Amino acid sequence: MSLKVAIVGVGNIGNTHAGVYQKHPQVEIVAVVDAIREKADKAAERYHCRGFYSVSDLLRSGVQVDAASVCTAGVENGGDHYQPTIELLGAGIPVLGEKPISNRLSEAREMVALAREKGLRYGINLNHRFTPAALRAKQWVDQGRLGELNIVNMTMWINNPNESSPWFHIRALHPHSLDVMRYFAGDVAKVQAFFKKGRGRAIWSNVQVNLLYKNGIVGHLTGSYDAGGSYGLETLEVVGSDARFVLREACQRLEFYPRRSRETEAYDYLGGMLAFPETFGSRINRWIEQNLQGARPEAIDASGDDALKVQAVIEAIIESWETDRVVSL
Repeated sequence: MSLKVAIVGVGNIGNTHAGVYQKHPQVEIVAVVDAIREKADKAAERYHCRGFYSVSDLLRSGVQVDAASVCTAGVENGGDHYQPTIELLGAGIPVLGEKPISNRLSEAREMVALAREKGLRYGINLNHRFTPAALRAKQWVDQGRLGELNIVNMTMWINNPNESSPWFHIRALHPHSLDVMRYFAGDVAKVQAFFKKGRGRAIWSNVQVNLLYKNGIVGHLTGSYDAGGSYGLETLEVVGSDARFVLREACQRLEFYPRRSRETEAYDYLGGMLAFPETFGSRINRWIEQNLQGARPEAIDASGDDALKVQAVIEAIIESWETDRVVSL
């Protein structure tokens, strides 16, 4: 069995998706779509498939598509996801979307609702949780090695001079960090946020967020577009009653610290994953696997519903800052 795939949006991220699909022995890229004709034509030639300039053109063509990646961008990297996703889901085609699911919460809700109504698999490329190190840490949590979880802290920052909108930083970057935190701590009940504009900045490029999870875990997010450098993309610390772990650089290093012992554990490059760009392969290959297996839509890892819940947290964070209060979800 092979999975026939279409890719909508063939910029840098779309070509990254295509590169993963192209290497998989059970996947065939059958179509690419881009409103910029030169991009569509070039990608069609590169991947030996048909090229289209709109999703409606693709749907009218009769080309069989078993699943699609939506890799458009738009305002805050999420402004252009809605229309192609709605068209594809409306035609009965499962979709793997890029993050954020949408920079408009109403659109995110509509996309998730349509996928649910149609009984379709709908995933989002929240790739930071798809690493051997994150999976090992999740096993520790599920096995009870940490005891009762109390605290989850995340730092995520990169150098990004983009000034496209006041909320670009929180909406474009932090679907990743908040999803990873939710992966370990569950759903959020309340948020309290503080923002700061970096030197010379027009946008809110630094943020500190306090989070209370529904299960009582307390969390904290530090985020910035004015920090980082060669190292320092991501640090996650999860603290339990019996132990804690630290996951550094998204995938490179995982450390385990028992509370009552000095016998620590350290793992570098679990599963042979050396750097963050490799997480795209882990996530997309899981999407391929779940489609080939015929997974139930509600079983999809990093689903549209997961991304919707994260986006709701992001909008609550913005509301907290704008209203100077703790916001309940």
